[in-house]
Amino acid sequence: MASEAVHRPMTHGRSTPLMVALRILVALGLAVDAYVHFVLAPNYQFAYPDGIGGGNLFRIQAALAVVVAIYVLVRGSKLSFALAALVALSAFAAVVLSTFIQLPQVGPIPAMYEPIWFFEKSVSAVAEGIAGVLAIVGFFLAPRKDKRLR
Repeated sequence: MASEAVHRPMTHGRSTPLMVALRILVALGLAVDAYVHFVLAPNYQFAYPDGIGGGNLFRIQAALAVVVAIYVLVRGSKLSFALAALVALSAFAAVVLSTFIQLPQVGPIPAMYEPIWFFEKSVSAVAEGIAGVLAIVGFFLAPRKDKRLR
């Protein structure tokens, strides 16, 4: 009977079409987030120079988004999706909060308040929100580590 068994290639949950699509979409959302933050950074450094400066804060956010986007694309693991959700949703929360609430300076993080929406800010917020939600979906759909493969 063993010889009658049909050989099926082992499919890993990380390489299903749905998981590949989630990885690409999350990475794309983080890439948009990074691009907008890199482009806007110089203006925010002048507008919010206290502490590390708004521009440097934007550059840090952009760099984290790039690193995590690459990590999600390469690994597609629960950890990569969790980090993607953290980076995307923290940026989303910051942009929404700083639009409606005058955020005080916290340690080296400058006080920020910008009660207007403009194109780049809106695009970034949408990309961050979508990437964050998709990263959460990816986290729950990503397979657990198979201990047999160790």
